[in-house]
Amino acid sequence: MHQRGRPSGTDGSDFSYRMVVDNRYTKVAQGKSQLSKLIFAQAICQLLVATIIALSTMPLKDDRLYQLGIFSVMLGFISLIIGELGRNRSKVNFLKLFLVGSSISSVLSYGLIIHHLRLLEALKDLSNLVNSKVELFGIVAILLDLPIHVKTVTTTILLIGNMKPPKKAS
Repeated sequence: MHQRGRPSGTDGSDFSYRMVVDNRYTKVAQGKSQLSKLIFAQAICQLLVATIIALSTMPLKDDRLYQLGIFSVMLGFISLIIGELGRNRSKVNFLKLFLVGSSISSVLSYGLIIHHLRLLEALKDLSNLVNSKVELFGIVAILLDLPIHVKTVTTTILLIGNMKPPKKAS
């Protein structure tokens, strides 16, 4: 007859022979989860920036700044797609491309918003700033996007570092 009870080898005495998950794999899983949330937040901020660029340069459709604004928004969205693909498939090269593309897009967008809306002049005269909603919207977008972008860059760099195989000791 078959005996009921605990099978042999499960009394806990074989713990030293069990496999242990390397700490970097846990960090990769946590980093991917956090990066997913940050990419979503960056997509929302990218929509805000696109709205600001569209509202602020609407009368200047022939202007080179408008074309540069459209380029920066398109680059931002393409970078977010590449970042999501790199996160899902654990592709380090995609994540690196995401870092470069999103950083260029953010710098261009911030520059365009600051230049075109003349935010530095608007900040000097805060009473006039309340009357101009586009400038206020631009300041809010930059203040929201900048810390999210910095956190995304640091999370992605840590994730890339944990995804790379460990160096062999010689």
